Amino acid sequence: MGQKNAAGEGLDGTLPAVSEAALAKAEEFVEEEEGALNRFRGALGVAVALGAVAMSLFHLYAAYWIVPAMQLRAIHVGFALVLTFLLYPVSRRFRDRLQWFDVVLAVLALAAIGWMLYWGDDFGDRATDPTTVDQVLGVVLVLLILEATRRSSGWVMPAVVVLFVAYAMAGPHLPPPWTHRGYDVARLIGQLYMTLEGIFGVAIDVCATLIILFTIYGAFLQFSKAGKFFIDFSFAAMGGKPSSAGRAVVLGSFLLGGPSGSGVATTVTLGSVAYPLLARSGYEKNAAGGLLAAGGLGAILSPPVLGAAAFLIAEFLKISYLDVILMATIPTLLYYFSIFLMVEMDARKYAMHDVPLGERASLATLTRRYGFHFLSLAAIVVFMLMGYSPMLSVFWAIGVVFALSFIQRDTALVDYGVFTGRLPLVRGLWGSGLRKALETGSTGVLNVSATCASAGVIVGVVTLTGLGLKFSAIVLDYADGGARGLVQLWGLFGAADTPALLAQMKLLLTALFTSLIVWIVGLAVPVTASYIICAVIAAPALIKLGVPDFAAHMFIFYYAVLSEVSPPTALSPFAAAAITGGDPYRTTLQSWKYTMPAFLVPFMFVLDPAGVGLLLNGSFKALERADWASILLISGAAAIGITALAAGLQGWLFKKTTRLERWILVAAGVAIVYPAAVTDAIGLGGFLLALFLQWVRRSPRPMAT
Repeated sequence: MGQKNAAGEGLDGTLPAVSEAALAKAEEFVEEEEGALNRFRGALGVAVALGAVAMSLFHLYAAYWIVPAMQLRAIHVGFALVLTFLLYPVSRRFRDRLQWFDVVLAVLALAAIGWMLYWGDDFGDRATDPTTVDQVLGVVLVLLILEATRRSSGWVMPAVVVLFVAYAMAGPHLPPPWTHRGYDVARLIGQLYMTLEGIFGVAIDVCATLIILFTIYGAFLQFSKAGKFFIDFSFAAMGGKPSSAGRAVVLGSFLLGGPSGSGVATTVTLGSVAYPLLARSGYEKNAAGGLLAAGGLGAILSPPVLGAAAFLIAEFLKISYLDVILMATIPTLLYYFSIFLMVEMDARKYAMHDVPLGERASLATLTRRYGFHFLSLAAIVVFMLMGYSPMLSVFWAIGVVFALSFIQRDTALVDYGVFTGRLPLVRGLWGSGLRKALETGSTGVLNVSATCASAGVIVGVVTLTGLGLKFSAIVLDYADGGARGLVQLWGLFGAADTPALLAQMKLLLTALFTSLIVWIVGLAVPVTASYIICAVIAAPALIKLGVPDFAAHMFIFYYAVLSEVSPPTALSPFAAAAITGGDPYRTTLQSWKYTMPAFLVPFMFVLDPAGVGLLLNGSFKALERADWASILLISGAAAIGITALAAGLQGWLFKKTTRLERWILVAAGVAIVYPAAVTDAIGLGGFLLALFLQWVRRSPRPMAT
């Protein structure tokens, strides 16, 4: 092997290539999040592909024409289960081979769903007194969903579901305050299988009406080569500076991740292109991996897609998805502002040098030829602003992507030859990007569908047993006890023991406990599942203390996202480490460094009423009456707090910080993030003190001769 210098490049100046083995290892982490699909050939492959295309076409039909809710959700689950059992092997050793038991499970899924559809409205009417057949098929469906979730997302989520079901059945035997009346199989199946309060509840509704449409939309962008354009555009726009490679990663993550909503996929796609440039500019392996993972994480936070959990926020709160996009705008800008600051500090901290970004088309050329992809990206928001529903907005946005793809021959989703008669219609369509996009749109949602169905079981149990209220009461009791202790401690230093102080301490501790609960749950399950579980068991505690419901749900959403960079489910950093050759856990710590400043921001919009300005007051209607001076003030405070935290975590402001300066910066950032006039003043004073100390230590100017 050739020698390498400290920057990671060969001594001849060549870029370090990302090996095939590294990419294969990174793809394993993508498969761990999104599942490892069988790849069938011949007639079986054609049949499965046709099934996936049929699923996408059905949902596009349902987006435009009305399909009753129960039918739509049931058919969605049926499609998802059948394709999951055919495409996801029971274990890796059966990869790419269809087994007889896979077919049996698929048939059982069809039987359970077909039974529901056969009885129609009568099925739900007998939910309180299900027949023996209802109970048997209901149990079968629950078990099939658990197996589908295990195959596509791992064993942890099914284990959590089993614990919730056990809780529902063992109620009378549990110690206080967890005791409840207990429910038998008949009552559970009636709730979970035969109503819209369990498996076919909110989570599956969102999956069947929105998530799959956005997945199809993302697939259309992918096969019209929008992703390649976004990466090339980012590198062309950010060239010429020592921080160019890092800047390009941040911009590329935003453009590439926005329509995909997948942190791991964005990390791997961008990392395979960007890591050689990061290494050459001076990033060591773990730092490069941390930056790639942090950029990929932004895919779950960035409009217009955000991630599957964002659609659930809209449904739980009964608000427009456009309002969710609005709420995410300032936090997303602050998130990328934080990473941009880190990148600029990296460039100075590690004395990085200019790196040519290779033979690439100029920014003007790229924009002239492929700039239409930006119209595809903005189409969803434009249609929603025009008054279309989210479903119709995505439906028409998919049409826009399809139509615009024909502007350039190399991006066309159907070969021009199909229209000129040079290619036979069937063969041309089968080999087209259109067919691949429709197929990928369905296969890409299977793991989310299984997770949402499993989460529906949890939500059904929580609703039936009242667990959410019990859990919130316990959290509030602990917070109350802790708050009283803190107030008494502060009283020793002369602080006034007032009801307002007690209430503020109780809210602070409740927010801390909630963030820890969400984070711990997120260690075991994916973002979507983590949000659903905590939305029903933890959000009520914050809301009861006066936090607006939209702020409470966005707080939980942001901390659920932390699961992407938290072991043992830190798939994004682990995938980045596979590409860079770094240590997975050191890479995870680096990703925490890059993301931590922005993840303290959610406390600002739950601890003080003014903080909801960061969420633009939660809706377009509220924004019409907004105090823009207050919004700008709280946003500016957040930006200063992020800057202080970023500098403290990096150990670099305008120059290397001393230990004292570093602690002052971290303390100042935390103080500013806490939304109170006193703490803001203390934090701003600390930040200015750190700036002054850096100025005092500036390098003296050379004396004139």
